[in-house]
Amino acid sequence: MEPVVFVAIIAGLILLLLIVGAPLKPIRYVGQMVIKLVIGAVFLFFLNTLGNQVGIHVPINFVTSAIAGVLGIPGVAALAAIDYWVI
Repeated sequence: MEPVVFVAIIAGLILLLLIVGAPLKPIRYVGQMVIKLVIGAVFLFFLNTLGNQVGIHVPINFVTSAIAGVLGIPGVAALAAIDYWVI
């Protein structure tokens, strides 16, 4: 294969990735947020399962799942503390 053809193929692939990759970035962020919401809902499910003995019940909805998913275990602990002491 001649070097000119090889460089043209590589340049074409880079151009294709630049054109196609730009619209895919926001979709990637939305997908990551959906995954975090699902993980937050699973965290809250386990909190409700284990916290049932102590009287802690945090409802699983969009806001609490987002807090638990984005903040992780400290967010779940904060929601449990709010439920236990405030509500």
